[in-house]
Amino acid sequence: MKDKTKFTLQKYARRYLIDAMGAMALGLFASLLIGTIFKALGMIPIPKVSGFLTEIGSYGAVIAGPAMAVAIAYALKAHPLVIFSCVLVGYMANAKGGAGGPLAVLIIAIASSEIGMLVSKKTKIDILITPFVTILVGGLLSVSIAPPIGVAVSWIGSFIGWATLQQPFLMGLIISVVIGIALTLPISSAAICAAVGLSAVGATGALAANNPEGLALAGGAAIAGCCAQMVGFAVMSFKENKWGGLVSQGIGTSMLQMPNIVKNPRIWIPTILASAITGPLSTCLFRLRMYGPAIDSGMGTCGLLGPIGLILGWTGGNYPASVTARDWIGLVLICFLLPAALSLLFSEILYKVKWIKDGDLKLPE
Repeated sequence: MKDKTKFTLQKYARRYLIDAMGAMALGLFASLLIGTIFKALGMIPIPKVSGFLTEIGSYGAVIAGPAMAVAIAYALKAHPLVIFSCVLVGYMANAKGGAGGPLAVLIIAIASSEIGMLVSKKTKIDILITPFVTILVGGLLSVSIAPPIGVAVSWIGSFIGWATLQQPFLMGLIISVVIGIALTLPISSAAICAAVGLSAVGATGALAANNPEGLALAGGAAIAGCCAQMVGFAVMSFKENKWGGLVSQGIGTSMLQMPNIVKNPRIWIPTILASAITGPLSTCLFRLRMYGPAIDSGMGTCGLLGPIGLILGWTGGNYPASVTARDWIGLVLICFLLPAALSLLFSEILYKVKWIKDGDLKLPE
C-alpha cells in the first residue's frame, strides 16, 4: 500500500511539477520572451523595420498567459477542446495574478485541464459542455486564488524594498540572490522590479524620494542576479544542451531548468552562489547603477535587456556621472564573464562530489 501511494505521488509530481511546468516555460518562451527579443531587436535604428519588430514584440506580453496555459494543457494530454478553452483561462489567470501571473497560470491551467477532461467527450453536446466547464473552473479560480497568489509574490517586492535600505554589500547579496531565484521560478522577476521601482528614474513613493541611489544600485544587483541564473545555467549545461540550450537559456529564460530543479534541487546551487558573489561585486566594487527602465532590472540577459537597460540609462541623459571604463568592464564581468566562470567552477565541484550527475541539466527535447 505504501509503495502504491509512493508511486502515485511520484506520478503526479512528475505530471504537474515536471511535465506541466516544463511546458509552461516553453509557452512563456514562445510568447513573452521571444517578444522581448523582438523588442530588443527593434531598438536597432532601421527605418520601418525597427517599428515593425517592436510592434511584434509588444504583443508577446499580451498573449503570454494563453500561451502558457495552452502549453500546460497540451503537456497534460488534454483533448483539443480543453486545450483551446485554456486560451481564455490563461489570459484571465495571468491578468489576475499580477507579479504571480505565471504561477497562477500553472495552478489554474492544471486544475481547469484536469476538470475539463472529466467531462470532455462524455456528452453529445461536447462542443458546449467541455469549453463551458473548463472556462468556468478557470474563471472561478482566477477570481478567487490568482489575486492572493499575486499578493503573496508581492511580499517579495516588500522584502526587496527593505533590502534596498541596507548597506551596499548586504543589499547586493540579498537582491541579487532573491531576484535571480524569482527569475527562474514561475513568477515574474521583471514585474517585481517594476513594482518596487529598481531604478533611479521613474520610481515613485518613499523609496524613490529618500534613497534614489540605493534604488539605482539595487537595480544593478538585480541584473547581476538574473544574469547569474541565465548565463550560469546556459554555460554549465552546455555539454548536455549544446548551442540550442546556450541560446534558449542565455537569452531566453533559466525557467527552462525548473523541471530539472524539481528533480534535483542541487543543480541550483552553482548559479545561486554565483549571484551571491556578483551582486555584492556589482554594488561595492563596480557600483553598477540602473538609470534605465526598472523592468529591465528583472530581465537579465533575456533579449539582453538587462545590459541594454544599463547602457540606455548611461546614455539617456539621466545618469549623473560620466561613463568610465570601469562601468563597461563591470557590465561585461557582472553580466557575462563572472556568471559563466563561477557557475562552471561550482558545478564542477558538485559533479566531483556527485551532487550533480550527467543528465541532470538536460533540457527536454
